[in-house]
Amino acid sequence: MSLEAQAFIVFCLGMVVFMGLGVPMAFALVLTGAGMAWTLDFWDTQLLAQNLVAGIDSFPLLAVPFFILAGELMNAGGISRRIIEMARAWVGHIRGGLGFVTIGAAMLMASMSGSALADTAALATILLPMMKAHGYPMGRSAGLMAAGGIIAPIIPPSMPMVIYGVTTNTSISQLFLAGIVPGVIMGLGLVIAWRIESVRMTGVQRDEPMPYKERLRVTAKAFWAMLMPVIIIGGMKSGVFTPTEAAVVAAFYALMVALLVHREMTLAQLHGVLARAAKTTAIVMFLCAGAQVASYMVTLADLPNVLTGWLGGLTENPKLLMLVMMGVLVVIGTALDLTPTILIFAPVMLPIAVKAGIDPVYFGLMFVLNGTIGLITPPVGTVLNVVAGVGRMRLDEVIRGVNPYLIVYLAILLLFIAFPQIVTAPVLWLR
Repeated sequence: MSLEAQAFIVFCLGMVVFMGLGVPMAFALVLTGAGMAWTLDFWDTQLLAQNLVAGIDSFPLLAVPFFILAGELMNAGGISRRIIEMARAWVGHIRGGLGFVTIGAAMLMASMSGSALADTAALATILLPMMKAHGYPMGRSAGLMAAGGIIAPIIPPSMPMVIYGVTTNTSISQLFLAGIVPGVIMGLGLVIAWRIESVRMTGVQRDEPMPYKERLRVTAKAFWAMLMPVIIIGGMKSGVFTPTEAAVVAAFYALMVALLVHREMTLAQLHGVLARAAKTTAIVMFLCAGAQVASYMVTLADLPNVLTGWLGGLTENPKLLMLVMMGVLVVIGTALDLTPTILIFAPVMLPIAVKAGIDPVYFGLMFVLNGTIGLITPPVGTVLNVVAGVGRMRLDEVIRGVNPYLIVYLAILLLFIAFPQIVTAPVLWLR
């Protein structure tokens, strides 16, 4: 057996064993990479340390901590609450209104923070108590919030797309543009699914319709929140700033609105916001560092070419190849979180996709979308755990509630595989 084959076995077994033992993902990646280095007779502690540093020594990755900070500032400074209040003013009175409020708020918040966990936590904290008080089934409500929260990694700005772009050397700006139409389609899919669900609900109370003058007043309060995505996306599209600089602009804008406009956050509270953002940033960056060790050894073992040889003739049929790779990622997504999935498998799969003539931006969007669906897929289902924790609900109740929306997302994934022009045509037009 060749050293490369042995390294591949070590990679697979190492990840399975370490995850099974409950070892944190970043440590599992480092230990697996070290095992591969030993197998390839390439062990060098200095090289290990250099790869750890190289994993986070990237200017585009600076976008990650600033987008995380922007999300924390949005929640602490009242921006998220005003978006929800505006959506409630316009659709809260119709049948299933609070569900439509959840979907609308999720899409608007996605265009500001790019973090599924932050958006889901904000939605669940504010809307779950409301929906419970209005008689909505808690399982279905929690499932909808989890499904709405994962639109954040698709609609720009998106932290996973920043990580994917850095990892695979793909244009982050084009990845952002590629996410606009799919994100809107995901929202429309949730609207249709929730409409069907709400017809069967009984005993649900509706809000009283607001006078148009009051609706306009609530909308005016959300003006500064609505201006944020316009500044971010408009600035990137016009070339005023890069995606990394856009993250800084987003964080600074959210800080100024929270302190000077809404005045719902004090300088004393800023310390807690910065601390939470720093903790989340440390987790993500350590994952990036650990993945670089494993990724370097994967490249050294020439695993992309090994996989290309296994897939063989599939490279002649791009749609079938996409279907197979997305199917593999569906399985992987049930075991791994989104960030490690990107860091480990994107550099391996992208060369195969490019060889088959698949557009790298299209593949990146599909990769992130597939991994995002994994956030609401058991047994890991990070977003499901967030909703269950915030709502103090049993996880199995949330899983049952999210299943209809999971089916909708899988159908959308198949739609994009069958008709890639849905993703690629808007990008060409927006370029």
